[in-house]
Amino acid sequence: MKSIHRLFAAVLLAVVSLTAMGQAKKPTLMVVPSDAWCKEHGYEQTFDNQGTKEQIPDYKAAVAADKQLNAVISKINILMADRGFPLKDLQQSIKSIGNLSAEDRLIRSKSRGAAITESPLDRLRRTAKADILLEIDWTVNTVGPKNSITYNLRALDAYSNKQVAGAEGTGKGSFSAELPVLLEEAVQDHMDAFTAQLQSHFDDLLANGREVVLDIRVFDGVNIDLEKEYGGYELNEVIDNWLADNCVNHRFSKSDATETMALYEQVRIPLYKANGMAQDTYGFARDLARYLGAAPYSIPVKTLNRGLGRCLLILGEK
Repeated sequence: MKSIHRLFAAVLLAVVSLTAMGQAKKPTLMVVPSDAWCKEHGYEQTFDNQGTKEQIPDYKAAVAADKQLNAVISKINILMADRGFPLKDLQQSIKSIGNLSAEDRLIRSKSRGAAITESPLDRLRRTAKADILLEIDWTVNTVGPKNSITYNLRALDAYSNKQVAGAEGTGKGSFSAELPVLLEEAVQDHMDAFTAQLQSHFDDLLANGREVVLDIRVFDGVNIDLEKEYGGYELNEVIDNWLADNCVNHRFSKSDATETMALYEQVRIPLYKANGMAQDTYGFARDLARYLGAAPYSIPVKTLNRGLGRCLLILGEK
Protein backbone atom coordinates (compact mmCIF):
# COMPACT_ATOMS: atom_id res chain seq x y z
CA MET A 1 0.00 0.00 0.00
CA LYS A 2 2.86 2.41 0.83
CA SER A 3 4.38 1.69 -2.57
CA ILE A 4 1.11 2.63 -4.26
CA HIS A 5 0.93 5.85 -2.25
CA ARG A 6 4.50 6.73 -3.17
CA LEU A 7 3.81 6.00 -6.84
CA PHE A 8 0.64 8.13 -6.75
CA ALA A 9 2.55 11.00 -5.10
CA ALA A 10 5.31 10.79 -7.73
CA VAL A 11 2.79 10.84 -10.59
CA LEU A 12 0.93 13.78 -9.02
CA LEU A 13 4.18 15.72 -8.61
CA ALA A 14 5.10 15.08 -12.24
CA VAL A 15 1.67 16.26 -13.43
CA VAL A 16 1.91 19.45 -11.34
CA SER A 17 5.43 20.14 -12.65
CA LEU A 18 4.39 19.67 -16.27
CA THR A 19 1.33 21.88 -15.74
CA ALA A 20 3.50 24.64 -14.25
CA MET A 21 5.93 24.37 -17.15
CA GLY A 22 3.07 24.56 -19.62
CA GLN A 23 1.73 27.69 -17.91
CA ALA A 24 5.10 29.47 -17.86
CA LYS A 25 4.85 32.62 -19.92
CA LYS A 26 6.95 32.98 -23.04
CA PRO A 27 8.87 36.21 -23.65
CA THR A 28 7.08 38.97 -25.51
CA LEU A 29 8.83 39.89 -28.75
CA MET A 30 8.86 42.80 -31.16
CA VAL A 31 10.42 42.84 -34.62
CA VAL A 32 12.43 45.95 -35.57
CA PRO A 33 14.75 46.75 -38.48
CA SER A 34 18.44 46.68 -37.61
CA ASP A 35 20.43 49.88 -37.09
CA ALA A 36 22.46 49.09 -40.20
CA TRP A 37 19.33 48.66 -42.34
CA CYS A 38 17.88 51.96 -41.08
CA LYS A 39 21.14 53.77 -41.80
CA GLU A 40 21.43 52.28 -45.29
CA HIS A 41 17.87 53.34 -46.17
CA GLY A 42 18.06 56.79 -44.59
CA TYR A 43 15.71 56.15 -41.66
CA GLU A 44 17.60 57.93 -38.91
CA GLN A 45 16.96 60.83 -36.56
CA THR A 46 19.19 62.96 -34.36
CA PHE A 47 18.67 62.65 -30.61
CA ASP A 48 20.08 65.22 -28.17
CA ASN A 49 21.40 63.08 -25.30
CA GLN A 50 22.17 65.76 -22.68
CA GLY A 51 24.13 67.86 -25.16
CA THR A 52 25.59 65.01 -27.21
CA LYS A 53 24.10 64.48 -30.66
CA GLU A 54 23.40 60.81 -31.44
CA GLN A 55 22.04 59.19 -34.60
CA ILE A 56 19.39 56.61 -33.80
CA PRO A 57 16.94 54.60 -35.97
CA ASP A 58 13.76 56.40 -37.01
CA TYR A 59 11.28 53.51 -36.80
CA LYS A 60 8.30 55.82 -37.23
CA ALA A 61 9.49 57.03 -40.63
CA ALA A 62 10.48 53.51 -41.66
CA VAL A 63 7.12 51.84 -41.01
CA ALA A 64 5.27 54.82 -42.48
CA ALA A 65 7.17 54.80 -45.79
CA ASP A 66 8.66 51.34 -46.42
CA LYS A 67 6.17 48.71 -47.59
CA GLN A 68 8.89 46.05 -47.83
CA LEU A 69 9.77 46.52 -44.17
CA ASN A 70 6.16 46.12 -43.10
CA ALA A 71 5.87 42.97 -45.22
CA VAL A 72 9.01 41.50 -43.64
CA ILE A 73 7.83 42.33 -40.11
CA SER A 74 4.42 40.80 -40.84
CA LYS A 75 6.00 37.59 -42.15
CA ILE A 76 8.28 37.18 -39.11
CA ASN A 77 5.32 37.90 -36.82
CA ILE A 78 3.43 35.05 -38.48
CA LEU A 79 6.37 32.63 -38.33
CA MET A 80 6.92 33.35 -34.64
CA ALA A 81 3.22 33.22 -33.76
CA ASP A 82 3.01 29.80 -35.44
CA ARG A 83 5.59 28.64 -32.89
CA GLY A 84 3.66 29.96 -29.91
CA PHE A 85 5.55 33.19 -29.20
CA PRO A 86 3.52 36.36 -28.48
CA LEU A 87 4.58 39.45 -30.39
CA LYS A 88 4.17 43.19 -30.06
CA ASP A 89 3.57 45.08 -33.29
CA LEU A 90 6.08 47.84 -34.03
CA GLN A 91 3.63 50.09 -35.88
CA GLN A 92 0.99 49.92 -33.12
CA SER A 93 3.63 50.52 -30.44
CA ILE A 94 4.77 53.68 -32.24
CA LYS A 95 1.18 54.93 -32.30
CA SER A 96 0.98 54.42 -28.53
CA ILE A 97 4.17 56.43 -28.08
CA GLY A 98 2.64 59.31 -30.00
CA ASN A 99 -0.27 59.38 -27.57
CA LEU A 100 2.08 59.49 -24.55
CA SER A 101 4.60 62.00 -25.88
CA ALA A 102 2.34 64.99 -25.24
CA GLU A 103 1.97 63.96 -21.59
CA ASP A 104 5.72 63.41 -21.21
CA ARG A 105 6.49 66.92 -22.42
CA LEU A 106 4.52 68.35 -19.48
CA ILE A 107 6.42 66.43 -16.78
CA ARG A 108 8.96 68.45 -14.75
CA SER A 109 11.06 67.77 -11.64
CA LYS A 110 9.94 69.33 -8.34
CA SER A 111 13.10 71.27 -7.50
CA ARG A 112 14.48 72.57 -10.82
CA GLY A 113 11.68 72.07 -13.31
CA ALA A 114 13.86 69.73 -15.38
CA ALA A 115 12.30 67.84 -18.27
CA ILE A 116 12.49 64.09 -18.88
CA THR A 117 15.59 62.84 -20.70
CA GLU A 118 14.79 59.66 -22.58
CA SER A 119 15.79 58.47 -26.02
CA PRO A 120 13.07 57.53 -28.53
CA LEU A 121 14.42 53.95 -28.50
CA ASP A 122 14.16 53.72 -24.70
CA ARG A 123 10.66 55.19 -24.92
CA LEU A 124 9.73 52.57 -27.51
CA ARG A 125 11.03 49.75 -25.32
CA ARG A 126 9.29 51.10 -22.23
CA THR A 127 5.97 51.60 -24.01
CA ALA A 128 5.98 48.30 -25.90
CA LYS A 129 7.27 46.36 -22.86
CA ALA A 130 8.78 43.72 -25.13
CA ASP A 131 11.22 41.40 -23.38
CA ILE A 132 13.18 40.72 -26.57
CA LEU A 133 13.73 42.75 -29.73
CA LEU A 134 14.16 40.82 -32.97
CA GLU A 135 16.47 42.85 -35.22
CA ILE A 136 16.19 41.96 -38.90
CA ASP A 137 18.48 42.96 -41.77
CA TRP A 138 18.24 41.60 -45.31
CA THR A 139 19.50 41.97 -48.88
CA VAL A 140 17.79 40.71 -52.02
CA ASN A 141 20.13 38.97 -54.48
CA THR A 142 19.31 38.62 -58.19
CA VAL A 143 21.14 36.13 -60.39
CA GLY A 144 19.55 35.78 -63.83
CA PRO A 145 15.85 35.03 -63.47
CA LYS A 146 16.22 33.85 -59.86
CA ASN A 147 16.06 35.85 -56.65
CA SER A 148 17.25 34.97 -53.17
CA ILE A 149 17.58 36.75 -49.86
CA THR A 150 20.49 37.03 -47.46
CA TYR A 151 19.30 37.80 -43.94
CA ASN A 152 20.53 38.33 -40.41
CA LEU A 153 18.08 37.91 -37.53
CA ARG A 154 19.24 38.73 -33.97
CA ALA A 155 17.32 38.48 -30.71
CA LEU A 156 18.39 41.13 -28.19
CA ASP A 157 17.33 41.10 -24.55
CA ALA A 158 15.71 44.52 -24.12
CA TYR A 159 16.88 44.74 -20.50
CA SER A 160 20.54 43.77 -20.83
CA ASN A 161 21.02 44.54 -24.58
CA LYS A 162 22.76 41.16 -24.92
CA GLN A 163 22.20 38.94 -27.96
CA VAL A 164 20.41 35.78 -26.85
CA ALA A 165 19.66 34.11 -30.19
CA GLY A 166 20.59 34.48 -33.83
CA ALA A 167 20.08 33.11 -37.31
CA GLU A 168 21.61 34.08 -40.63
CA GLY A 169 22.03 32.71 -44.10
CA THR A 170 21.05 32.90 -47.75
CA GLY A 171 17.99 31.20 -49.16
CA LYS A 172 17.91 29.06 -52.28
CA GLY A 173 17.29 30.79 -55.57
CA SER A 174 13.63 31.22 -56.47
CA PHE A 175 11.71 32.55 -59.44
CA SER A 176 9.47 34.42 -57.03
CA ALA A 177 10.05 38.15 -56.64
CA GLU A 178 7.83 38.48 -53.56
CA LEU A 179 9.99 39.50 -50.57
CA PRO A 180 7.90 37.71 -47.89
CA VAL A 181 8.10 34.48 -49.90
CA LEU A 182 11.86 34.78 -50.29
CA LEU A 183 12.25 35.53 -46.59
CA GLU A 184 10.14 32.56 -45.52
CA GLU A 185 12.11 30.24 -47.82
CA ALA A 186 15.39 31.57 -46.40
CA VAL A 187 14.58 31.42 -42.69
CA GLN A 188 12.30 28.38 -42.57
CA ASP A 189 15.07 25.87 -41.88
CA HIS A 190 16.49 27.96 -39.03
CA MET A 191 13.34 29.12 -37.20
CA ASP A 192 12.96 26.10 -34.95
CA ALA A 193 16.56 26.38 -33.75
CA PHE A 194 16.13 30.14 -33.35
CA THR A 195 12.99 29.81 -31.23
CA ALA A 196 14.66 27.04 -29.20
CA GLN A 197 17.46 29.50 -28.33
CA LEU A 198 14.85 32.07 -27.31
CA GLN A 199 13.01 29.58 -25.11
CA SER A 200 16.29 28.49 -23.52
CA HIS A 201 17.01 32.13 -22.66
CA PHE A 202 13.57 32.62 -21.16
CA ASP A 203 13.89 29.43 -19.14
CA ASP A 204 17.11 30.91 -17.75
CA LEU A 205 15.21 34.10 -16.85
CA LEU A 206 12.59 32.08 -15.00
CA ALA A 207 15.26 30.13 -13.10
CA ASN A 208 17.85 32.86 -12.50
CA GLY A 209 16.02 36.17 -12.87
CA ARG A 210 16.21 39.08 -15.29
CA GLU A 211 19.53 40.90 -15.61
CA VAL A 212 19.45 44.66 -14.88
CA VAL A 213 21.75 47.48 -13.76
CA LEU A 214 21.44 49.75 -10.70
CA ASP A 215 23.37 53.03 -10.37
CA ILE A 216 23.77 54.44 -6.86
CA ARG A 217 24.72 58.12 -6.54
CA VAL A 218 24.73 60.75 -3.77
CA PHE A 219 23.38 64.28 -4.11
CA ASP A 220 25.97 67.00 -3.61
CA GLY A 221 25.89 68.82 -0.27
CA VAL A 222 24.03 66.18 1.78
CA ASN A 223 25.35 64.61 4.98
CA ILE A 224 25.38 61.09 3.52
CA ASP A 225 27.93 58.94 1.77
CA LEU A 226 28.27 55.22 1.12
CA GLU A 227 30.89 54.83 3.87
CA LYS A 228 28.60 56.17 6.61
CA GLU A 229 28.07 53.46 9.23
CA TYR A 230 24.79 52.08 10.55
CA GLY A 231 25.10 49.53 13.34
CA GLY A 232 28.68 48.71 12.40
CA TYR A 233 27.95 48.34 8.66
CA GLU A 234 28.87 50.91 6.01
CA LEU A 235 25.97 52.00 3.82
CA ASN A 236 27.46 50.26 0.80
CA GLU A 237 27.49 47.02 2.83
CA VAL A 238 23.86 47.60 3.81
CA ILE A 239 22.96 47.83 0.09
CA ASP A 240 25.07 44.76 -0.71
CA ASN A 241 23.24 42.75 1.94
CA TRP A 242 19.81 43.89 0.73
CA LEU A 243 20.67 42.86 -2.84
CA ALA A 244 21.99 39.50 -1.65
CA ASP A 245 18.68 38.89 0.13
CA ASN A 246 16.45 40.04 -2.76
CA CYS A 247 18.27 39.02 -5.96
CA VAL A 248 17.49 35.62 -7.45
CA ASN A 249 20.05 33.14 -6.12
CA HIS A 250 21.83 36.16 -4.49
CA ARG A 251 23.32 37.03 -7.90
CA PHE A 252 24.68 40.50 -8.62
CA SER A 253 28.03 42.07 -9.50
CA LYS A 254 29.40 45.22 -7.86
CA SER A 255 31.63 46.48 -10.65
CA ASP A 256 32.65 49.86 -9.19
CA ALA A 257 32.26 51.77 -5.92
CA THR A 258 33.54 54.85 -4.09
CA GLU A 259 32.21 56.80 -1.12
CA THR A 260 29.79 58.65 -3.42
CA MET A 261 28.81 56.07 -6.06
CA ALA A 262 28.28 52.37 -6.67
CA LEU A 263 27.54 50.50 -9.88
CA TYR A 264 25.75 47.16 -9.68
CA GLU A 265 25.63 45.12 -12.89
CA GLN A 266 24.20 41.69 -13.67
CA VAL A 267 21.62 42.26 -10.94
CA ARG A 268 19.25 39.32 -11.25
CA ILE A 269 15.73 40.42 -10.32
CA PRO A 270 12.70 38.08 -10.21
CA LEU A 271 10.42 38.08 -13.25
CA TYR A 272 7.38 38.26 -10.99
CA LYS A 273 6.52 39.81 -7.65
CA ALA A 274 5.17 37.78 -4.74
CA ASN A 275 1.60 38.67 -5.83
CA GLY A 276 2.21 37.30 -9.34
CA MET A 277 2.50 40.67 -11.07
CA ALA A 278 5.39 41.24 -13.48
CA GLN A 279 8.50 42.73 -11.88
CA ASP A 280 10.47 45.48 -13.65
CA THR A 281 13.68 47.34 -12.89
CA TYR A 282 11.95 50.41 -11.51
CA GLY A 283 9.76 48.38 -9.15
CA PHE A 284 12.79 46.49 -7.83
CA ALA A 285 14.72 49.75 -7.38
CA ARG A 286 11.76 51.31 -5.53
CA ASP A 287 11.78 48.39 -3.09
CA LEU A 288 15.42 49.22 -2.31
CA ALA A 289 14.56 52.93 -2.02
CA ARG A 290 11.76 52.15 0.46
CA TYR A 291 14.15 49.99 2.51
CA LEU A 292 16.70 52.82 2.72
CA GLY A 293 13.96 55.33 3.49
CA ALA A 294 12.78 53.39 6.54
CA ALA A 295 14.39 53.37 10.01
CA PRO A 296 17.18 53.16 10.99
CA TYR A 297 18.52 54.69 7.74
CA SER A 298 15.75 57.22 6.93
CA ILE A 299 17.53 58.21 3.69
CA PRO A 300 15.43 60.01 1.03
CA VAL A 301 16.02 58.39 -2.39
CA LYS A 302 15.16 59.75 -5.84
CA THR A 303 14.58 56.88 -8.29
CA LEU A 304 14.91 57.48 -12.03
CA ASN A 305 14.46 55.14 -14.98
CA ARG A 306 17.35 54.97 -17.42
CA GLY A 307 15.73 52.74 -19.98
CA LEU A 308 14.04 49.40 -19.50
CA GLY A 309 16.89 47.61 -17.74
CA ARG A 310 18.60 50.36 -15.75
CA CYS A 311 17.68 52.57 -12.79
CA LEU A 312 19.45 55.44 -11.06
CA LEU A 313 19.01 55.88 -7.30
CA ILE A 314 20.26 59.21 -5.92
CA LEU A 315 20.60 59.33 -2.14
CA GLY A 316 19.97 62.32 0.13
CA GLU A 317 17.00 64.13 -1.45
CA LYS A 318 13.92 63.56 -3.58
